[in-house]
Amino acid sequence: MSASKAPRFFTVVAGLWVGSMLAAGYLVAPALFTILTDHQVAGMIAGDIFRIEAYLSFVVCLVLLVMANRFVNQGQFQYQSMRWLLLAMLICSLIGSVVLLPWMSALRDQALLEGMPVMQSPAATMFGRLHGASSIVYLIQSLLGIKLVWDATK
Repeated sequence: MSASKAPRFFTVVAGLWVGSMLAAGYLVAPALFTILTDHQVAGMIAGDIFRIEAYLSFVVCLVLLVMANRFVNQGQFQYQSMRWLLLAMLICSLIGSVVLLPWMSALRDQALLEGMPVMQSPAATMFGRLHGASSIVYLIQSLLGIKLVWDATK
């Protein structure tokens, strides 16, 4: 890829990635809970979507980090701050995909084995707290992503 096209590629990939995060978290997931009458099913589908989004975020974030480092090494210092944004987004992605989502899935699976939805199980309070923490981490990642795309389009 030519040196002049690489920053454009960076911006397009960042925009598509952040757009997918915003669509999944703030359009698709709420729509699932509005459309589906069974909130347990809606939650399971949303959980799968967020799991896929977390893995996508991990991969894209690493690619963009490598690119930003290369740009900085080539003297494009406007990418220095974007590296920090990407690192923070990577940390958010890892917290979600390695800690919160698996923990929530385990609580949901255990409740299903006991024959009840997670929100009617003894783990409902813990699940609610994890869901709240996950929502906060996702919001932070989303805001960082918007800042990333904003900075990339300068």
